[in-house]
Amino acid sequence: MGLFDAILGRRKVARPAPDRLFAITTADITLSTEHGITSRGVAAIVFQPLATGDFERIAGDMEAVLRSAGEETGSTIETSTDEVGYRWMIVHDPDVEDLAVGVNAVSDQLQLDGYAERLLCAVFAFQDGEGRPLYFIYNYKRGAWYPFAPADGEQQRDTERELRIKAVVGADLPIEPELSRWFPLWGIPI
Repeated sequence: MGLFDAILGRRKVARPAPDRLFAITTADITLSTEHGITSRGVAAIVFQPLATGDFERIAGDMEAVLRSAGEETGSTIETSTDEVGYRWMIVHDPDVEDLAVGVNAVSDQLQLDGYAERLLCAVFAFQDGEGRPLYFIYNYKRGAWYPFAPADGEQQRDTERELRIKAVVGADLPIEPELSRWFPLWGIPI
């Protein structure tokens, strides 16, 4: 009966805790001090835009807010649209906490304005001691993180490395337990 109550609107389904995004700041400390994995100083929020004036106004306002805040924090902002039409609002800042705050500001505003279903994920770029890229992806709908480790070659991933990273950050990040939901993102513009 609980499912029918949720479908009919008599009971609200619990959403993932919003502070889970900020777990990346704790993980950053562990990764850099204990494992030599460092931030590349860039993160992005990825969402599916709508061709409506309201949505474009909100996205434009958030970009302006981040640009204004960047004058104080040193963050820079850019946007990019990928080949499947998702918009990437990209934040550059050497401080992972500033990256998380910027990404969170955009996601909060989209959610407050009724566009939560348009959010895909947040992506934070890192690299290991050998300079190999590593991404931590936050799935908004699941409220969980997973590592994505591209491998050499076109659209190849290093799943063994991803599992090792999972073991390293499992205490700091709420990791997506279902490996089948660790979706690769090809052509990441950060």
